[in-house]
Amino acid sequence: MENETQDTQNTQGTPETPEVIKAELGEEKRAEAAAEATLADKAKRIVELQAEGEALRAEQSNLLASLSEVKRASEAAVAELSQIKEAHAKAVSKYLEAARALNSTIPKDVIAGQTIEEIDASVEKAKAIADAVKANLEAQAKEAKVPAGAPTRGEISLEGLSPREKIAAGIQQKGGIS
Repeated sequence: MENETQDTQNTQGTPETPEVIKAELGEEKRAEAAAEATLADKAKRIVELQAEGEALRAEQSNLLASLSEVKRASEAAVAELSQIKEAHAKAVSKYLEAARALNSTIPKDVIAGQTIEEIDASVEKAKAIADAVKANLEAQAKEAKVPAGAPTRGEISLEGLSPREKIAAGIQQKGGIS
């Protein structure tokens, strides 16, 4: 019973008229409409965010696929570069052998290099050295040149000859009696 008296006191303390109730009901309806609009906006935003999340996941998947493709291409490029380096080393080695064969007058160990340019430079340097040595040897050979055959005749020295030998030598030079 005590509860009933409290309920009656609560309802009796505020006189509610139909206009007040209608006003409160209108406010509650507006508040409910505003809450529903807010919920609708939030639901719309959730849908947008989910769509963005899906788009980002798809983009991430595409990026991972691209990254994987780039990695495979990079590995292929590294392998190809390795083959190219090996072929280049073989070509340089063969070029070195050919340069040595074409310049047989130059000692083989003088012609060297790791690149074609280095080999060409060593060949030019070796040729220059060989030419200088050759010129030097030719100059030395000219200085010590011994004429072929008998030496030219000069005048006979009459020193130390007897008068008879001097007379015989004079007659022989003039083409006289031998």
